[in-house]
Amino acid sequence: MGSTETPTLSSSTNVAGLIVNDDSTFVDSLPIYVRELIAGGAAGAFAKTAVAPLERIKILFQTRTDGFHSLGVFRSMKKVLNQEGVQGLYRGNGASVLRIVPYAALHYMAYERYRFWLYDNCPSMGTGPIVDLVAGSAAGGTAVLCTYPLDLVRTKLAYQVVDKRSTFRSNSSPSYSGIQDVFRRVYNQGGVRSLYRGVGPTLVGILPYAGLKFYIYEELKRRVPEEHKKSIVLRLSCGALAGLFGQTFTYPLDVVRRQMQVENLQHGEAKYRNTMEGFRRIVQNQGWRQLFAGLSINYIKVVPSVAIGFTTYDVMKSWLNLSARQKR
Repeated sequence: MGSTETPTLSSSTNVAGLIVNDDSTFVDSLPIYVRELIAGGAAGAFAKTAVAPLERIKILFQTRTDGFHSLGVFRSMKKVLNQEGVQGLYRGNGASVLRIVPYAALHYMAYERYRFWLYDNCPSMGTGPIVDLVAGSAAGGTAVLCTYPLDLVRTKLAYQVVDKRSTFRSNSSPSYSGIQDVFRRVYNQGGVRSLYRGVGPTLVGILPYAGLKFYIYEELKRRVPEEHKKSIVLRLSCGALAGLFGQTFTYPLDVVRRQMQVENLQHGEAKYRNTMEGFRRIVQNQGWRQLFAGLSINYIKVVPSVAIGFTTYDVMKSWLNLSARQKR
């Protein structure tokens, strides 16, 4: 009789048609969408914290805060440092990170979900940049609707300037003690609807911005030679260009959104009924240049922010074993 051989298990075993990887790690055991959420959240938190001081100054410019709108970037940062210390440069960053982690996690995860859905259900669109444009826009809208109240809170905290050396405040609005205090008082003023004040221009702005951002980034990456695709410098460059072009086209909507968010602090009541009225009255009363107030600092902020965000996301995808899956 022939000898009977006992089959040995290799690192990958086919059992009932399923491939079981004996070398799988804890990371591999996590659901795909969880890994996408982790990668996106980490990318958002890292990028947002890196540019938090510039974000604070930009909001002060956009909302024409007394004593700041006529100063330059570095003089404004010096003034904040003198009045509030280093902590002042990060005022509102807690709410910003609290918002950006779920926002970025949902944004990147939704982008991947929408992209694969389009691959499966809209084959006529192919697998090129059009899919990235549509998936990025839809993902941006989804993330905004889920996290907008946190953006409102961040803006209100960043808008108030309190001089710790005295009782001076640069605006007449009441001082908020923290994130929870803003939520409570805004909700008491107008319920859930008040927490979404300014969401109109936000959605109008984020749909093209998010779509263009993903479209340009992925298209630039496709043009990078294969031997350089893992280069951190090239990834940062692609992300920087994506943020630069995307932000330029949509920045005026961001200005309208910020003014709608803080107008009740400046005037005691809502001044703009909708986005188009906000555009018209800002141009009439403040001049068309106000629609681009803070754009220079936004360039300084957006270029590293988007570059760091995309690069961190790509690195996290590799660490979480998502890149190989997407190639398949």
